[in-house]
Amino acid sequence: MSKREKKTIAKNRSARYEYFIEETFEAGLVLRGTEVRSLRERACQITDSFCLIRDGQCWLHGVHIHPYSHGNVWNVDPDRKRRLLLHRRQIDYLDSKLRTKGTALIPLELYFDENNRVKLLIGLGVGKKLYDKRADMAKRDTDREIARALKERNRY
Repeated sequence: MSKREKKTIAKNRSARYEYFIEETFEAGLVLRGTEVRSLRERACQITDSFCLIRDGQCWLHGVHIHPYSHGNVWNVDPDRKRRLLLHRRQIDYLDSKLRTKGTALIPLELYFDENNRVKLLIGLGVGKKLYDKRADMAKRDTDREIARALKERNRY
């Protein structure tokens, strides 16, 4: 039987602009009832979300999963905090890394994996300063100019 490729639900595009992502981890989510059906409709927003480690568990805050259109009384609070499923070693490692100043755990992408399970790609990031963001924008502009010049040159 052939495996499916992952199907992206939502991406946090501003995360890589705001943070240097050092490491990434794949985590499962504990969801209730109609939340998965709502995610199949791609009704999710993760831009202002963040992860915290409390009492040896990793929690996802600030994710808005819209109520399922046909869910009526079974819909849950769309802004509730959700538990992330990680291995104990990963949680301990992340907890030790988060104790340093300026480090944060940022959700990068929410998707369905090959087995149709909802997964969250989280990144261990360090906040960028304003001059870092300017340098990234300048690099992106120069790369765009180089690509444009090469395309123009190869055209003839």
